[in-house]
Amino acid sequence: MTDPRFCCQNALSFDPLSIGLTKGDDMKDNNVKIFVAEFIGTMVLVLGGCGTAVLATGAFPTDADGTGLSVGVLGVALAFGLTVLCMAYAIGPISGCHINPAVTLGMVVAKKTKAAMIPIYWAAQIAGGIIGALFIKIIASGAPGWKMPGNVAGGFATNGFGKLSPGGFSLGAVGFTELLLTALFVLVVVHTTRKDHAPGFGGIAAGLMLTLVHLISIPVSNTSVNPARSFGVAIIKGGDSIGQVWAFFVFPLIGAIVAGIIAIYVLSEPKKVEAKKAEVSES
Repeated sequence: MTDPRFCCQNALSFDPLSIGLTKGDDMKDNNVKIFVAEFIGTMVLVLGGCGTAVLATGAFPTDADGTGLSVGVLGVALAFGLTVLCMAYAIGPISGCHINPAVTLGMVVAKKTKAAMIPIYWAAQIAGGIIGALFIKIIASGAPGWKMPGNVAGGFATNGFGKLSPGGFSLGAVGFTELLLTALFVLVVVHTTRKDHAPGFGGIAAGLMLTLVHLISIPVSNTSVNPARSFGVAIIKGGDSIGQVWAFFVFPLIGAIVAGIIAIYVLSEPKKVEAKKAEVSES
């Protein structure tokens, strides 16, 4: 979810501001690679996480008595976490595996990614989220009698507050939850890029943290902490979910800013690590 250290590169020689670049690479070509990687990664995240919520939580009868197989809240939470973990090692060396506009913003605030890269990341993530949701709809449509859920809480893995919250939570409660949990999740992701972080374990930390976030907040907001994930399923589903999707841009992005500020001003990297990085760069 963070950087090319997943490929056993020297952590101290890695520059997160030029992620994915190798000597001789053309910047334009590199940006295309980043776009494609983030598009695929976000598509897989929505397909894996939201797809599990739609397809594997009892909506489709599999037994003679008409009941359906359900992995439950734990299964959905694990699906999101495992998807992030797998994508971290698959596309991390190319784009850093943000696959979430909030993560990208947090990385920019923490000075781990250049601000000029935001349009590329965000465009890829939003597009990937929509396509991932579209694939879920195509799969679900293959079941006899399946119809897109109406304006119900959590329908088609959408996020919401009030009547569209699984537990009926208010906008204030949902907003606070999304801000807080996004800040915590992004903080973990940002800190896996520290030079004193154990190389190779960033994907595991990010995946487990996202699993925990889902276990906490599925009953509250159906868990977003990712504007691209929320927008994709809302657009494909339609209905009242579109009118509430703004909240799942605003609060996660504020949380990401908070995480970035904490990472750079409160829990900053030790100066001796930064000095060692400078020495290695000079040599």
